[in-house]
Amino acid sequence: MAIPDFQTVMLPLLALSKDEQEHSNSEALDVLAGVFDLTEAERKELLPSGQQAIFDNRVAWARTHMKMAGLFESTRRGYFRITKRGLAVLAGNPQRVDMRFLQSFPEYRTARLRHRGSKPTPHVEVPEGQEKTPKEQLEDAYQVLREDLTEEILGLLKNSPPSFFEKVVVEVLVKMGYGGTRKDAGEAIGRSGDEGIDGIIKEDRLGLDIIYLQAKRWDGPIGRPEIQRFAGALQGQRARKGIFITTSSFTKDARAYAGSIESKIVLIDGEQLAELMVDHGVGVTPVANYEVKKVDSDYFAEN
Repeated sequence: MAIPDFQTVMLPLLALSKDEQEHSNSEALDVLAGVFDLTEAERKELLPSGQQAIFDNRVAWARTHMKMAGLFESTRRGYFRITKRGLAVLAGNPQRVDMRFLQSFPEYRTARLRHRGSKPTPHVEVPEGQEKTPKEQLEDAYQVLREDLTEEILGLLKNSPPSFFEKVVVEVLVKMGYGGTRKDAGEAIGRSGDEGIDGIIKEDRLGLDIIYLQAKRWDGPIGRPEIQRFAGALQGQRARKGIFITTSSFTKDARAYAGSIESKIVLIDGEQLAELMVDHGVGVTPVANYEVKKVDSDYFAEN
């Protein structure tokens, strides 16, 4: 069964609390996972940020919305209990509890307006099973912006001069902690004349080990023969490690070969290179910063 949306979670979460006992968040997750017959893989599926499981996030938001409507109360950190209003809702035997249903409670409407900055907005019908949690929406939007950015970066790299591509590769490696200083890395890498660069770069600032580097600004996929030649170059240099960077991609045979030989060869395709540029601030600049905060439970536990 697919992971349910947070509105679908509401009624089963309310139902498991009908004993009027205190329940822990972790207990609720285990019970609901059984109700929805989720696999272990589905329970572990993460949000794009990798910071939280999707199912955990949806259950938390279902609980939050019902607390806003007065159906739940927090008893202590990580625990909650159904209220008399929540019991009354269950006694009415509703077919579904969702955001539309919760709109019947004035506390919920007030809380929603407060979250919107007290500015009334036109009512929007929420399709059943289709609304994601605010955190999911935020992360999805971020992911779309990031994908658009990396695509734009990759297009610029493919149309850049070889010397500029050389500069980008050096900048990324230095930002990642390789090559010592920018000057050291730049001196260690020389142009090959083949719209790419070849050279040796320090693995760390002390130069305890070296990495052989090759970069190619190509459009077509790079196949096994190119990687074999690179592996031969490593042997000729008595090097044990290499990085092959390209603006294009690698074939399955190329990746399989790189993973089967004794020398350690890391393959970085154009998409990954663009992502590394974003991650390490190379060729990009911040437009806006949004800081998402949550309640510090330890602070309030001192009360």
